[in-house]
Formats: sequence, structure tokens, C-alpha cells
Amino acid sequence: MRLNTLKIGLAALLAALPTLALAHAGHEHSSSFMTGFMHPIGGLDHLLAMLAVGIWAASLGGRALFTVPLAFVGAMLVGGGMAVAGIQVPFIEQGILLSVILMGALLVGSTRFPTAVCALVAGSFALFHGAAHGLEMPLNANGALYAFGFASATALLHLIGLGFGSLIARLQVNVATRITGGVIALTGLFLAIA
Repeated sequence: MRLNTLKIGLAALLAALPTLALAHAGHEHSSSFMTGFMHPIGGLDHLLAMLAVGIWAASLGGRALFTVPLAFVGAMLVGGGMAVAGIQVPFIEQGILLSVILMGALLVGSTRFPTAVCALVAGSFALFHGAAHGLEMPLNANGALYAFGFASATALLHLIGLGFGSLIARLQVNVATRITGGVIALTGLFLAIA
């Protein structure tokens, strides 16, 4: 099962590579989907948090393999919808940075909670990420395509994290999860003070 997750993650990454060529700055006229797709990938804070969610889900195993990433994507779409609807989400940037730091810390501590609690934690962080995506949607973008784009990129990053986490578990190199978590948390701290 874990090897299949890795294969799926790698296949998704390879499928996305041709679309990354359209990610050059200044191409705002590109499709709404691509604009949305590039937003999570283009920000280090988003990228690290989303990879960490996948790695954490892989370290938890069981139902968490799909429940935690799905909770993140679902809550992120809700956060994006709130922002587009004009509902204020306070402390968006602080929430995003806190999600990077705390997700890294959860990996360092090999923290395990019941799956529902893990999904709630991931979903809570995702509201901030979604609100940021919603606020940064170009005025001329198709909202549904834009949301589908950032949700797809997020799912891809989760799959990559799941693949990496599954590989670590398969090789029984659990210290790698802790080291990765430490790097993520420290990077989040750096981003917070920079």
C-alpha cells in the first residue's frame, strides 16, 4: 500500500511537470486554473505546510492517509470561499506561518492524535491558506477554475509528502521524518522573523 502511494505521488508530479513551464511571472493572462495552481507552489510557506501535511499523514498511517489531506483541501476551499465572499479571516499571514512551524513541530515530535483530531488540526491551518488564496485571486479569474487549480496543487503537494513519508516508513528511517520536521519548523521561524 505504501509503495502504491509513492508511485501515485511520483506519477502526479510527472503529470504536473509540463504545466510548470507556464508558471513564469508576468503571464497573468494564463488560465485561471494555472494561476490558482501556481499559488501554493510559488509560496515557500504554502509549499512547506502542504508537504508537511502529507508527511504527517503518512507517519500516522491508516485512515489518516486520506482523511488528513482531504480535511486540509476541504477546509482550504472553505477559507478561499470565505475570502471571496468578503468574510474576514483574521491573522492570515500569521496563521500560515504558524501552520508551517507547528506542522514541522508535529513531525519532530512524531505527534499522534486520533485521526479526527489530526484532521481538525490540518483543517484549522487550511482555513488560513485558503483565505490567502481567495484574497489573491485575480479579479478577472474564473473563481471555480482558480479554486480547482489551488486545490489540485495542494493535493499534489500532499501526495508528494505522502510519498516521501511512506518511503521513510518503508525504509524504517524514522529520524528522517524528525529531521524534515525540524527543517520545516526552522524555515517557518525564519520566514516569521524575516
